[in-house]
Amino acid sequence: MPQHSIPLGRLFGIQIGLDYSWFVIFALLTWMLATSYYPGEYKHWSPQTYWLTGAATAILFFASVLLHELGHSLVALRCKIPVRSITLFIFGGLAEIEDEPPSAIAEFLIAVAGPLVSVALAVLFYAVEPLLSGTEPLVGLVRYLAYINMALVVFNLIPGYPLDGGRVFRAIVWAMTGNLGRSTFIAANVGRLFAFLLIFAGTWQMFHGDLGGGLWIVLIGWFLDSAATVQVQQVRLRGLLSGHRVSQAMNRHYAIIPEELTLQQLVDEQILGSGQRSFLVKRGDLTIGMVTLHRIKEVPQANWVTTTAAAVMIPFEQLTCVDADTELWPALEKMDRNGVNQMPVVRAQQVVGMLSRDDVITFLLALQEFGRSRGPKTDA
Repeated sequence: MPQHSIPLGRLFGIQIGLDYSWFVIFALLTWMLATSYYPGEYKHWSPQTYWLTGAATAILFFASVLLHELGHSLVALRCKIPVRSITLFIFGGLAEIEDEPPSAIAEFLIAVAGPLVSVALAVLFYAVEPLLSGTEPLVGLVRYLAYINMALVVFNLIPGYPLDGGRVFRAIVWAMTGNLGRSTFIAANVGRLFAFLLIFAGTWQMFHGDLGGGLWIVLIGWFLDSAATVQVQQVRLRGLLSGHRVSQAMNRHYAIIPEELTLQQLVDEQILGSGQRSFLVKRGDLTIGMVTLHRIKEVPQANWVTTTAAAVMIPFEQLTCVDADTELWPALEKMDRNGVNQMPVVRAQQVVGMLSRDDVITFLLALQEFGRSRGPKTDA
């Protein structure tokens, strides 16, 4: 989960978090409901009722968004795809599903699960409205929630990746072509097209008097374009790295230090001179762990003279390692899943190198400079 998220707990084993940007949209939505929507629909409420109903509506709307994302996540888990977390943020919710679906039908089912949950919620809120006819604020609340959940469905079914409709479109193209890379590339570019249309429509509204509504549409279009652009870049990157192994990009000149070396010696003799950021720790011929700059900084500088590398190292059995024959793209995904910037590379249980994100970038630059890639590129 991102460091700028507040953990709320777990549901079905999935970490739920609240991005700090959520408080911005919560405040804006509450303000809009309390000062514009509810006063326009119900003119005789007290100011306190407007604000309390507005805040309750905003909270229940984001609860609806959470259930929408849980719909995606539970189907993904049913397809045996790990789900890292669900985060609520300024543009709604985001389920971090770790791997691509195994098939087009799995992608379709995961994509439609969220909108189906939102449709069910809209129907539920619509159905309970007559039961609350004696309490007008509750009637207004469930009526708005029924409307906003259906609006969420309509927006999400826009056929532009990474929206749900774009994922449905990607599943259809995938089923027709049998090529996940090509289908992602096509769906993401369709997503960019719809993003530009939203930006244009929002700008048009801004110049015709609706500054707030137009600006919000522009921001949504910008967010969709950014997300779609990332997907296009990932497809191209995956194509470049296809067929290439970790052993081709890893750094064979990694630093090794003895376990008894003090942190002061490590900083003076290794870090200040070479700029190295990680060190494998050896006991004789055996690799027993790794020291990183982050681990060193956790120790007060006054204790560096007496603290050894072995005392602050990450034990080898806790390290995220990668096999030398692993393809580079899965290795990068492994780095991302585990939140690390470098990994020891092993072959036959022996460390043979180190792989960092910088090593992959350097390898990509070399591929582009020589204008070739030995592996088959993604057909996009």
